[in-house]
Amino acid sequence: MVKIKDIAERCGVSIASVSKALHGTSDLNPNTAEYIRNVAKEMGYVPNASARLLKTNRSYNIGVLFVDSTSSGLEHEYFSSILNSIKNESENHGYDITFISHHFGNNQAGGHLTFYEHAKYRNVDGVIIASVDFKDPEVIQLVESDIPTVTIDYLFDGKSSVVSDNIQGVREIVNYLVDCGHKRIAFITGEDTSVTRNRVTSFYRTCDERGIKVREDYVKRGKYHVPKESGIATRELLSLDEKPTVIMYPDDYSLLGGVTEIEKRGMSIPDDISIVGYDGIKLSRLVRPEITTFVQNSTEIGIQAARKLIEIIEHPKSSYAESIPIQGKLQIGKTVKKIN
Repeated sequence: MVKIKDIAERCGVSIASVSKALHGTSDLNPNTAEYIRNVAKEMGYVPNASARLLKTNRSYNIGVLFVDSTSSGLEHEYFSSILNSIKNESENHGYDITFISHHFGNNQAGGHLTFYEHAKYRNVDGVIIASVDFKDPEVIQLVESDIPTVTIDYLFDGKSSVVSDNIQGVREIVNYLVDCGHKRIAFITGEDTSVTRNRVTSFYRTCDERGIKVREDYVKRGKYHVPKESGIATRELLSLDEKPTVIMYPDDYSLLGGVTEIEKRGMSIPDDISIVGYDGIKLSRLVRPEITTFVQNSTEIGIQAARKLIEIIEHPKSSYAESIPIQGKLQIGKTVKKIN
């Protein structure tokens, strides 16, 4: 195995100079640093992670906690976009990614490792919590531990988070629908999460501001990314004596369950019923008619989450807890009819 000492002897420089060149220290002549790195590459030098950990007390490894109860997992475009941007941004800063779970190995007591124990076992420098049950005691244990964390779309007191502006997203949707003449607006929500609560509150508040009376039977509980649940809720809405003129869905994927139910009844979109999605996945632009939806900036969410966590890791004394809002935009498709 090639060592730093071997590279120093080949280049005719000190071990300290080689170390500086390999770690990108700025007080070394750029030409000298480049020469040393080229020689190291030719000699087949590979950094020793254990030695680096001992020297810097940092593993340059970021954990990602992603638990998807719907089983769509990494195949779901919204989450895959977030995770991909986390990976790319982390790698740009010299960090690797490790997925954290509690289905790994056995602890000394004979049970599974908790999220915190797995993170410690993998010696990660910090964890981005992207999709979980945030009320899970294991998640709370991890957030309250000595391991730096950044959450996505959930706020813990005194901790940093990156949050898609769901309040503004729903506000823009409702205002657009009212401007199109809709007064009978139904809303199929997701599970009871902070995201859902913000969306529902924004829905009621915006409707109130626009003078729209919301019927309680127009608001239905569904599940994120589960078309079957949205299909059932759509069936209930279309069975009402006074049907809504438009249905808002929790996400674009769930909307497909509503489309199936609408088509079963021989109804046309948007002539007979208007629909609106959420997330803005590519599918929303490929299906016909093109879906009106609110596009979440999933790439920016992942980038900002990675940047904030690395800031906490590398500058713990000067990094403060903050909620970073990420704005989206309304994508106007052809699934909303204008009513006189």
